[in-house]
Amino acid sequence: MPSPMADQRALDAIARIERALARIETASSRARTAAAAESSDELERVREAHQRLRLRVEGAIGQLDHLLETEGRG
Repeated sequence: MPSPMADQRALDAIARIERALARIETASSRARTAAAAESSDELERVREAHQRLRLRVEGAIGQLDHLLETEGRG
C-alpha cells in the first residue's frame, strides 16, 4: 500500500506537469497569434505590390495601344 507521502509527491508532480502544460499552451497560443499577424502583414504587402504592378501593366498596355493606333494612321 502506497504511503501518504508518496501519494502527495505524485500529486505534487502532477500539479507541476499541469502548470507546465498550461505555460506551453499559453506560449503556443501567443506564437500562433504572432504568426497570424505576421502573415496578415505579409498578405497586405503582397496585395499592395500586386496593385502597383497591375497599374504599371495597365499603363504599358495603354502605351502600346496608343503606339498601335498612331502606327495604324501613319
